[in-house]
Amino acid sequence: MKIRVPATSANLGPGFDSCGIALSQYLVIEIGSVTQKWVVEHDLSNAIPRDEKNLLIQTALKIAPELTPHSIKMSTDIPVARGLGSSSSVIVAGIELANRLGNLNLSVREKLEIATEIEGHPDNVAPAICGSFVVASYADGQVEYVKHHFPECDVVAFIPDKELLTSASRSVLPDEFSYQEAVKASSIANVMIAAVLNGNLPLAGKMMEKDLFHEIHRKHLVPHLTEIRAITQELGGYGSYLSGAGPTVLTLLAPDKSQQVAERLKDLDTTARVEILAVDQEGLQVY
Repeated sequence: MKIRVPATSANLGPGFDSCGIALSQYLVIEIGSVTQKWVVEHDLSNAIPRDEKNLLIQTALKIAPELTPHSIKMSTDIPVARGLGSSSSVIVAGIELANRLGNLNLSVREKLEIATEIEGHPDNVAPAICGSFVVASYADGQVEYVKHHFPECDVVAFIPDKELLTSASRSVLPDEFSYQEAVKASSIANVMIAAVLNGNLPLAGKMMEKDLFHEIHRKHLVPHLTEIRAITQELGGYGSYLSGAGPTVLTLLAPDKSQQVAERLKDLDTTARVEILAVDQEGLQVY
């Protein structure tokens, strides 16, 4: 059995802690034979445990403590600590591992509720489970979500060769907003979401770049964001935004423009990865 979970990008600018899309990079878990102890085979960093201390197994055992140990193969092309939902993908895979091995028959909503409780917010785990574009809220312990088809486009990811931990990125955010600023920021987010639902990516991209909730406070941590936006506008892209807590920046654009934009972005920083991705429409899959 294989479990596949897509990468995700949270916020989309003003949709802070609530909006996200799934992307065509994947974590794949292969469930092998029964073993005496949990074994997680991978060729990732040596800092990532290969036993029951792995986040995948920790998550599964939190849901179903009596699971029989198995050998597991883990592979991923989702970069760690880059704002593309690497930890969320492991948490979602761990929930599905418990669901399958424990015969729990969890619904999509139940998986999302568990994942959100673990993560603290649904912006990454919701699209990882559902695919495409998801708007979700987590208020007073209740999760509500809406999935909608994201308009067809290419997504160019500029992935710097350095981590930006969520804790560091969150530390620069303000503790409170004035009522006037909150209304302004909320209106920008509302128009962005409505534009996505209408398939109007030019307007959606424009509103993504007007975020007041977090990007305005984080932009000094991501100096390349301003340069990428200038290139995007020059070459006719829809818009660029900070993916999750960063430092990855995503640019949405028509497929005929993606190669040209990608080549320009490679010139910004030769140590960065630049990849042309698609929006994953399927979300969590089990084979």
